[in-house]
Amino acid sequence: MKGILGKKIGMTQIFSEAGEMIPVTVIEAGPCVVTQLKTEETDGYKAVQLGFEDQKEHRLTKPERGHFAKAGVACKKYLGEFRLDEEENYEVGQTVSVADFEEGAKLDITGTSKGKGTQGNIKRHHHRRGPMTHGSKHKRLPGGLAAATYPSRVFRGNKAPGRTGRDTVTVQNLELVKVIADRNLMLVKGAIPGNKGGLLRIKYAVKGQTK
Repeated sequence: MKGILGKKIGMTQIFSEAGEMIPVTVIEAGPCVVTQLKTEETDGYKAVQLGFEDQKEHRLTKPERGHFAKAGVACKKYLGEFRLDEEENYEVGQTVSVADFEEGAKLDITGTSKGKGTQGNIKRHHHRRGPMTHGSKHKRLPGGLAAATYPSRVFRGNKAPGRTGRDTVTVQNLELVKVIADRNLMLVKGAIPGNKGGLLRIKYAVKGQTK
């Protein structure tokens, strides 16, 4: 399954030949270099490991430097792994770029959603608020979480205030509208999770899946 690593640049809009406005997310993807190949014999599965964005050597640990030295490639900031189909073959040191992707293809893109910190139960779980009149003091509070004497505790998994966001989110079947190979850019229709500059995993969508 062909994949590549990239980072989110932001959103804009383009126009089709028919004059239709298309909202797109701009992604700087690659070039990535193959740093390791995993096989059924040694690892139990077939996959390719890609490195993205150059990194200064002194910022890496000794094992990390050794990993790149063994592959004979420059040090990279990010590593990502993609499972391979039986007919796919890569070589260590090979470069993967946006030119390997076809316009009009469907993509699955994984990113980390924006972190929102600690939020109340209304924003986090979309609970209803309490009455705003007749002396009610229950506006946006979570309300009762447990009974009195029995069970005298809060059940595990109770929906309550807490940390929101910073989750791994995958958006499926996004259309690759345009590829700008000389600038390593992809224009993908629709929104993608994460902040600007956030790391993305991009791969061809699985055939037959529904969005």
